[in-house]
Amino acid sequence: MDDHGFIEPRAGSSATVTIILSTFNGQNFLRAQLTSLLTQSHENWTLFWRDDGSTDDTVAIMQEFAASLPAGRCVQSSGSGVHLGAAPSFLALLREAAARSQSAIAFADQDDVWLPEKLANAMAWLAGNNDTPALYCARQFLVNETLQNLRLSVNHNPVPGFPACLTQNIANGNTLVINARAASLIAIITPPAGTVHDWWSYIVVSACGGHIYFDEEPQLLYRLHKRNLMGTARPLPARALAALRRGPKIFMTMMRRHTEALAGNPGLLPLASRRQVKLIQSALDGSPPGRFRALSIKNFRRRTALENLLFGYWFLTATPQHPGRRTAADAMLHPAPLSPES
Repeated sequence: MDDHGFIEPRAGSSATVTIILSTFNGQNFLRAQLTSLLTQSHENWTLFWRDDGSTDDTVAIMQEFAASLPAGRCVQSSGSGVHLGAAPSFLALLREAAARSQSAIAFADQDDVWLPEKLANAMAWLAGNNDTPALYCARQFLVNETLQNLRLSVNHNPVPGFPACLTQNIANGNTLVINARAASLIAIITPPAGTVHDWWSYIVVSACGGHIYFDEEPQLLYRLHKRNLMGTARPLPARALAALRRGPKIFMTMMRRHTEALAGNPGLLPLASRRQVKLIQSALDGSPPGRFRALSIKNFRRRTALENLLFGYWFLTATPQHPGRRTAADAMLHPAPLSPES
């Protein structure tokens, strides 16, 4: 242990991982997360972080951590300090990290505790995907503020992929690790307003024909507390009731935005994805028969029967927002060729 209270990083591994961390008023739990990074059996990582406008001791803790490591091991983003919100902050970090190096990128939340083999396991799953975009995610141990009351998060195997990713996110952001190819795709496709970084990453990699891996073995302690951005994990009946109370507007708005963002980048999508996006986009702006056709697309569904029943009802009854927009959708099947940089 060094003079700052952090233990020395372990030695050993080869492939480089850039860990991206967005902090915001995280002083209560941040040190435990940073310490868990230092216990990783895969030690070849760098930490790239930005603060999202904290008013507590978060920045001081991060600077103290950086001072305890060799130069260049913990680097603060030049855009640190401006409040963007969690998802824009993480996506800004991802774009910067992708521009800095061709390494795998791991997302880290400020209030979790990683298990020692988390990075090593992720890199083993991603191995061999150098030319194919790939995303790894995993289950978690759900714990309270004091890291007690362990229970497992939902098992999302088998992975539904595309276009199921437009209906439901299975990729918990605090477990995500993506390879360099996936990072470059996420970095160049403009995300829609209101999206969250983990869901958008899952959508992009799936739509672009990448590999999605879901590890059934939990890889971290996910600390559930009152200040969690995304709330607490709830059982299916509670989630269904909450969805009914919220109604379809937010869900269908995000489906439209995600679909439109993909439609704006047809050259990055394989033909099958382009056709499916065209059909879904046309259905959202069309008549009930077109929506029934879209619902017949393989894997265009949520995971459970109850959730899927509600999704189907919302999809069929959603109000068209862009009636008559067919030219843009048809153009998806004839995209402009990719530039060499893409």
